[in-house]
Amino acid sequence: MKKLKTLAALIGLSSTLALAQNQAPLKVGLVLPLSGAYAAYGKQIKNGIDLYLSQHNNTLGGRKVELVIKDDGGLVAELAKRDAQELIVKDKVDILAGFAQTPSALAAAPLATEGKKPMIVMNAAASVITTKSPYIVRTSHSLTQVSAPIALHAGKLGVKKVYTLVADFGPGVDAETQFKKSFTASGGEIVGEVRVPLKNPDFSPYLQKIKDAKPDAVFLFLPPGELTIGFLKGYQERELAKAGIKILATGDLTEEDTLDALGDGAIGIYNSHHYAESHVSPENKAYTEAYAKAYPKDRANYMSVGGYDGMALIDEVLKKTGGDAEAEKFINATRGLKLNSPRGPISIDPKTRDIVQTIYIRKVERVGKKLQNTEFAKMADFRDPAKD
Repeated sequence: MKKLKTLAALIGLSSTLALAQNQAPLKVGLVLPLSGAYAAYGKQIKNGIDLYLSQHNNTLGGRKVELVIKDDGGLVAELAKRDAQELIVKDKVDILAGFAQTPSALAAAPLATEGKKPMIVMNAAASVITTKSPYIVRTSHSLTQVSAPIALHAGKLGVKKVYTLVADFGPGVDAETQFKKSFTASGGEIVGEVRVPLKNPDFSPYLQKIKDAKPDAVFLFLPPGELTIGFLKGYQERELAKAGIKILATGDLTEEDTLDALGDGAIGIYNSHHYAESHVSPENKAYTEAYAKAYPKDRANYMSVGGYDGMALIDEVLKKTGGDAEAEKFINATRGLKLNSPRGPISIDPKTRDIVQTIYIRKVERVGKKLQNTEFAKMADFRDPAKD
């Protein structure tokens, strides 16, 4: 009986794939920052997408794939909105995907609803994003999801008093709010807080206030790149480390694309996140080796994995739907979906359509000639606490 059921399942899968292969190419519309200050985000996500497609004969669920790519310029919501509208109306894509930044995802969400298109968020991290359209699924993380673990672990690092500093936009506010909630619930004390502008902040006065407050640590969320480099430079110049003030952060701060630029000043930063290039697993070994071969000048980071897993999700969903990307069928097929990612096991929460995954506690170390995030603790099957 078991053999008959297995045979029936194989026949069913073969029929499903045969149906998909006879369909028109799957058009996936990508909205990514490919120019401006956040172009590195778009590059990494696109690298992950291209790597998955190259490994799967440019097919998802048996359908050949055609990518239609739009540049949203980074934090330009109106441009992202126009891009999404063009992809739906003019290019007639089957699926929207990408979205490196929260403003872009929020701008496109109503259009996904109106146009009834599945929308795969591959990086944007404000918790609220998945509530803005019934057709959104996220394969990256939320800031609340990666902020709570370092707050909950802080006591084990001897941290009782914290000063928070975050970028003044949706993800920064999410990170700050969740950190404070989790940290104080664990018995910690917030001794000060500040939100800084996204463009060209002068960190000097903020750093002096932090030093004067004498916390055990500063909790930090800043977008990777110039802001993180600027903060760490000021942190070193004002000798906050010598004053005994640790840095606690989300893993955005120490992602692999930025680590080399941060230099040895990043050593000792404690952070929590869902992916590290150094993660030990057979899946990640295969992924990082393939990535290094395909993109020898880049290091695999969490954005590239968000793109890679976004393609894996589309692939598995279309296998279940027979290649049908109709929004209701597609979203229903994502509910409870499980995948083995380079980051570890992941799944899609059937109620929230958000990702469930392991969040790792890490410390920046130099291993050989390379700076890396070394994992030393973890919280498995961790959901976005803002949605609980």
